[in-house]
Amino acid sequence: MPPAIAEPAFSNLEPVAVWTHFARLCRIPRQSKAEGPLRDEIRQWALAKGLVVRVDGAGNLLICKPPSVGREDAPVLVVQAHLDMVCQKNPGVAHDFSRDPIRPLRRDGWLVAEDTTLGADNGIGVALILAVLEDASLVHGPIEALLTVDEEAGMGGARGLEAGVLKGRLLLNLDTEQWGEFFMGCAGGLDVNVRREGTAEPLPPGFEAWRIDLGGLRGGHSGVDIHEERGNAIKLLVRVLRDLERRWPLRLADLHGGTARNALPREASATVVLPSRQVETLAASLASWQSLLRLELLGVDEGLNIVCAPASVGRVMSAQDQALWLASLHAAPHGVRRWSRRVAGVVETSSNLGVVALDPANGSCNFMVRSLIDSGSSALADEIVSLFALSGTPAETAGHYPGWAPNPASPLLALCRSVFRQEFGDESRVQIIHAGLECGLIAASYPDLDMVSFGPTICGAHAPGERVEIASVGHAWQLLTAILAAVSSPGAAR
Repeated sequence: MPPAIAEPAFSNLEPVAVWTHFARLCRIPRQSKAEGPLRDEIRQWALAKGLVVRVDGAGNLLICKPPSVGREDAPVLVVQAHLDMVCQKNPGVAHDFSRDPIRPLRRDGWLVAEDTTLGADNGIGVALILAVLEDASLVHGPIEALLTVDEEAGMGGARGLEAGVLKGRLLLNLDTEQWGEFFMGCAGGLDVNVRREGTAEPLPPGFEAWRIDLGGLRGGHSGVDIHEERGNAIKLLVRVLRDLERRWPLRLADLHGGTARNALPREASATVVLPSRQVETLAASLASWQSLLRLELLGVDEGLNIVCAPASVGRVMSAQDQALWLASLHAAPHGVRRWSRRVAGVVETSSNLGVVALDPANGSCNFMVRSLIDSGSSALADEIVSLFALSGTPAETAGHYPGWAPNPASPLLALCRSVFRQEFGDESRVQIIHAGLECGLIAASYPDLDMVSFGPTICGAHAPGERVEIASVGHAWQLLTAILAAVSSPGAAR
């Protein structure tokens, strides 16, 4: 890897090496927990270049590049990104993420995937690192390239990173998505998983089955985009169903929505049964709800649509199960719970109802809770657990990962800001992000690491239509290579 760029979208893009590597990543499936083929290909590529390669017990790939001549005494610098991507597609799109390549388009200065996620999160970070590893002209000290696995589905790679694997005490994380900003801290989080067995009942006589689909929402990242108050398809459809069941003897056969606990749900669907005499008014009721919700989401998610079609079912949920699930899902917290009082304009605590799957025999739903303060995420998660306990529904927390505590006095941050100023003649911004970066987990095993995160501008991560600003990738490359040289220069502040 990589031979040449074949996709027209990548032709004549600069820097060539970075885009060539990203084009190759677009051809290799890399779902979370299935990064093996990509990792193996990168491993063989690195070995062919004479680099030292190691795969640890968690499946992370560590590639070591020796220093350039004259920089042998420079500190070891870790550059880090994750191999996996969130796999989302629009309804009706025949894309198989386990085998089909991502086919981006170039549009108005952006590289975009129209009907799927692009994987710029964090494929661009990986491509930047691979370009560094192969470029013999760069000036730098010893480099450890850490490519982690399973970031998007629980941060399993960073969680399993053992103490002593890394020698460096400086780390650049390349997994943030706003050019011109350096990140020095992030939220931690945990999952809340709810599961309940149900009681199936036969279809009532004289009832007809209909499928209701609610979609057309933007979706997005459950941390970075949570403050925009975009529509949650699950929460909205539950509102509709609760209204319909108050008016008619409606029974619920199933309810499904969302695909990932860390993505805002874009679609949800339910199969309901209702008396045949009410069928004629169902479409009118849904049209009224569509108008109402579009008004509520004005300027945020106006593409919302609700449609219905005849369906076929044999059994429905019991009336008790239906009432408990709809009430609990309606009452469950979603969105921003608290804004930070220490960092202006930053969300402190939030929750995302990301996935629901209900049928007559079983039901489950999954939340992701985030906070800049561990006690904040723990308290909100316990609130969700307690809510479902009221109905006797078991819920448990899992997958806790710590936040990354900010260090405004970081020498690496000061150096990065100085380099940015020299390269671009402008001041950078310093931020804390309401999303999970692997820095928090890595710091748990390496508490002395001095870490900074940056990257190009990426919009719509975790949702179809994800795009990366082409010019910002070139800027990120310029900045990265300049930081490598500055860190390794004699007398650099470290």
